[in-house]
Amino acid sequence: MTTPHVPGPNAPGQNASGPNASGQSASGLQVPGPHVPGDSVDLTMMYAFHDGLRRDVATIAKSAAASGDDPARLTATHFGWDLFKRLLVIHHTAEDDVLWPRLRELLADRPDDVELLDAMEAEHGRIDPLITAIDAALADEEGGYAGLGDIADAFATELNAHLVHEEDEALPIIGRELPPVDWARFADAQRNQIGMGLVPRYVPWLLDGATPERVTEVLGVFPPPVAAQYGTWKEQYAQVHPWATGRA
Repeated sequence: MTTPHVPGPNAPGQNASGPNASGQSASGLQVPGPHVPGDSVDLTMMYAFHDGLRRDVATIAKSAAASGDDPARLTATHFGWDLFKRLLVIHHTAEDDVLWPRLRELLADRPDDVELLDAMEAEHGRIDPLITAIDAALADEEGGYAGLGDIADAFATELNAHLVHEEDEALPIIGRELPPVDWARFADAQRNQIGMGLVPRYVPWLLDGATPERVTEVLGVFPPPVAAQYGTWKEQYAQVHPWATGRA
């Protein structure tokens, strides 16, 4: 890795109580500060995050189709969906609030690229109502969780298509045109939302099922105090998360 100072797009931040005088959080973990931009944009974490989304969206669709009114399956779906949804919303919000607006400024005289940004935002706009619909279906105990399988399938279709579109067309533009300082701002927007409270679940979620090579690569992007906690967090995650593969 050549840019370990850019641990995003989803990077850990400080907890609500803030660091103490030694730079540690209340849990004793050193709190990393804002990212210092390097010489280029490193998309390692973006691709790793997309891989995590693909892994879980396949599980969501499969779990929703098989759940019926089985309480154990539904509980597992609720639990896995909650973490997945929180991370997806943080990521898409940062894209909508920070990344796409900055790219619009940079690419204002390039109508084809602006049209692509319009498409990215429109795809988010189609995904968001499906998130709400899955929440509603999971809460509809009296209605027998009607439509959960179909809604989950529609969600998986939309999200997977969006990820392919973004990787094929938007990420190459980001790599060429976005200044590293703006990429760091995008990473920080997500880090601040994840915070130290969620990072012990986020890091093993990100690496669940990853190859040893990918684990090493991604951990090299995180600050050393965070990477050092991965083994402990991985074990805790595998014990409590019903969708954990245990291979990371």
